[in-house]
Amino acid sequence: MTTVIRTSGLTKHYGRVHALDGLDLAVDEGKVHGFLGPNGAGKSTTIRVLLGLARKTGGEASVFGGDPWRDAVALHRRIAYVPGDVSVWPNLSGGEAIDLMARLRGASRHDAAYRGEKQRLIEAFQFDPRKKGRAYSKGNRQKVALIAAFAVPADLYILDEPTSGLDPLMDVMFRREVARVRAAGATVLLSSHILSEVEQLCDRVSIIRAGRIVESGTLAELRHLTRTEISFEGADASAAAGIAGAHDAVTEDGRVRFTVDSDAVASILPELGRRNVAGLRVAPPSLEELFLRHYGDELAVDRASVEVAGDELEGVR
Repeated sequence: MTTVIRTSGLTKHYGRVHALDGLDLAVDEGKVHGFLGPNGAGKSTTIRVLLGLARKTGGEASVFGGDPWRDAVALHRRIAYVPGDVSVWPNLSGGEAIDLMARLRGASRHDAAYRGEKQRLIEAFQFDPRKKGRAYSKGNRQKVALIAAFAVPADLYILDEPTSGLDPLMDVMFRREVARVRAAGATVLLSSHILSEVEQLCDRVSIIRAGRIVESGTLAELRHLTRTEISFEGADASAAAGIAGAHDAVTEDGRVRFTVDSDAVASILPELGRRNVAGLRVAPPSLEELFLRHYGDELAVDRASVEVAGDELEGVR
């Protein structure tokens, strides 16, 4: 399989700040690859390097086998990019802004195919192209960039928090467009804070922390690294006693719950069948749970800081 994006030991330093600290990333052709991490983890810096907007400090980075810094002009003909905070020209209408961005990627407003795709997307995203840019909300500015990106075919879509400011209905339309371009053979690198979005769209996921990839793989592969929750109707956690591999059995809301290693689920189901349990549910770990494996400690620190601050305020009172 062809690798469209590859980085190896990629570093980017801003003075003493190491925004990227040995990042290894591989994005395969025709796949939707999720790129996860909180603000400050290095996602946007990685994308800036891949787009040739920032020069790497060290390591290797390639897009379609080319150098993003030296070959930026040629590579950008094949790339559609949507940032998380779009600015538009205040005196241009939305339609004019879309045409301008599309023209930068080689499209012509006189081309029938482009005009048809543009109109389809304007209707799908419920966008009014007649208003001036200064009148658009954040969500409508995002629509300008999304329509311009999807109206012109690209080999690679780099989407950095692209649905920021969109309502849930428009988010559904965005997911449909990503599925459409993937079906057409395009590659997508999707950076998003909306984990349900990533879970639905992405073939593979990479989690970045402090400028390094800490986990990468398909959701199935990542789920094998953690536990699956099993529950059934019952009033006493002792109902799970004797089940090999069961951990942390509790009773909650009339259900017995416990976890098992994800690769041991199949071996436990026959035992549950012999016990004639009712209302059986098997819930694989969500992407949120996988994500928090790497960032749960930061949440604990933040929670402790809030509690300390609350105690201090209480003392002041």
